[in-house]
Amino acid sequence: MDKTIRIGPNIKFIRNIKGVKQEVVATGLGISQPEYSLIENSDVVDEQIIIQIAQILNVTPELIKEFNENQAFYSIENKVENTTISESAHGIHQVFSPVEKVVELYERLLASEREKIEILKSQNNK
Repeated sequence: MDKTIRIGPNIKFIRNIKGVKQEVVATGLGISQPEYSLIENSDVVDEQIIIQIAQILNVTPELIKEFNENQAFYSIENKVENTTISESAHGIHQVFSPVEKVVELYERLLASEREKIEILKSQNNK
């Protein structure tokens, strides 16, 4: 059974990982956000549009077309490793490492669990 490659959802996944809003990509393409949303909901996307979106997201068109989740994380992390903020004609937007976000989330969850333990301890001491 052949797996159909769905280009629009691939673009959406990569855009979300990069932390870029639809409006930023739409502006880069010179279209409205609702028009861009249609692209992300399409299975097939014009080659030129893929190339433009890849440039905006700072990834290769091949990454979008031959999407593989593990490859995407590796490629994105390596492209942004030394960059924390990028500036373009479309404004300033923050670029992040997915690994750093996972660590940050883990630390927040750990702090929350510690707070719960302290609350339970204080309730038991009453």
